Amino acid sequence: MAKIKLTKTELKAQTDALKRFQRFLPMLQLKKQQLQGEIAGIVAKAEAVSAKEQAVRKALDAWVGLFATGEDLLGGLVSVREVKTSSANIAGVEIPVFDGIETDVKPIDLWATPAWTDDAVAALTDVLALQCERAVLERQRELVAEELRTTSQRVNLFEKVKIPDCRENIRVIKIAIGDEQTAAVTRGKIAKSRGTGEEDAA
Repeated sequence: MAKIKLTKTELKAQTDALKRFQRFLPMLQLKKQQLQGEIAGIVAKAEAVSAKEQAVRKALDAWVGLFATGEDLLGGLVSVREVKTSSANIAGVEIPVFDGIETDVKPIDLWATPAWTDDAVAALTDVLALQCERAVLERQRELVAEELRTTSQRVNLFEKVKIPDCRENIRVIKIAIGDEQTAAVTRGKIAKSRGTGEEDAA
């Protein structure tokens, strides 16, 4: 603990600091709860997207055997050109929001490829979009989790260090000021009794 001055000025400074910390702590605790709630929401969304991706893949697997023609028709058929995102603010944290993807589709020879290749392109596009959405949600979770760590550290600092330190400093200063006042009264009484004794002697 840093050395403090045992003065009324320091007492006021410590009292003001304690009030300030006690005012900010509930706001930090509320922010911490908000961030925890947001992380839970993001995780739930990511799980829903993963489940949806699995469902699309399962549907794709139902007829992917049709492509077993000795050459990999699905490989590189669809690729992501751009992941479109916007930004949003969650409890003071700037996060990316998934808006969609732009894809490149490998040129298809309509005469040389089966009719259901279009269905494959649509299914693969869905899978890629869901994978990209999951990646954006993971980035959201990372950013919010980082802010949660910082906020939790501040809450702990206020709860376990700043507020207890201020209270202890105030206690020590009050005792010192009280002792000083008692000593001043005692000195006054001694001085007065000496003065009275000198008058009696005269």
